[in-house]
Amino acid sequence: MSLFNVFDTAGSAMSAQTVRMNVTSSNLANAGSVSGNPDRVYRARQPVFSSFSDALNSQSGSAGVRLERIVESNAPLATRYQPDHPEANSHGYVYVSNVNTVEEMVNMISASRSYKNNVEIINTTKDLLTQTLSLGR
Repeated sequence: MSLFNVFDTAGSAMSAQTVRMNVTSSNLANAGSVSGNPDRVYRARQPVFSSFSDALNSQSGSAGVRLERIVESNAPLATRYQPDHPEANSHGYVYVSNVNTVEEMVNMISASRSYKNNVEIINTTKDLLTQTLSLGR
């Protein structure tokens, strides 16, 4: 693997963390959503990425992170008795989104730190390449 492939690998990881951050932001934005119909209430979503071994075995020959899909959580929905709510069903209950805000904040911090680490990898590699080129002077 050439030293330049580090840029591709770190770039794909940064792209993956951007997707993770966007999904987390969407989950947090919809954390308090309710509906009288369990099929219409927002369900938490999580991105699924390819494993490192899958990336190495790919046809491109370079390792990296690839988004496989975004899945909805199967966690049960909470119900609240709010008969005065405009979305309440005929029994007076509303279904509440299954987004766990604590988990989502942890995901956001983790994605942010991973993104920052990949920026540091790119900067360090760039510095190493610059120093290597300056050896010939």
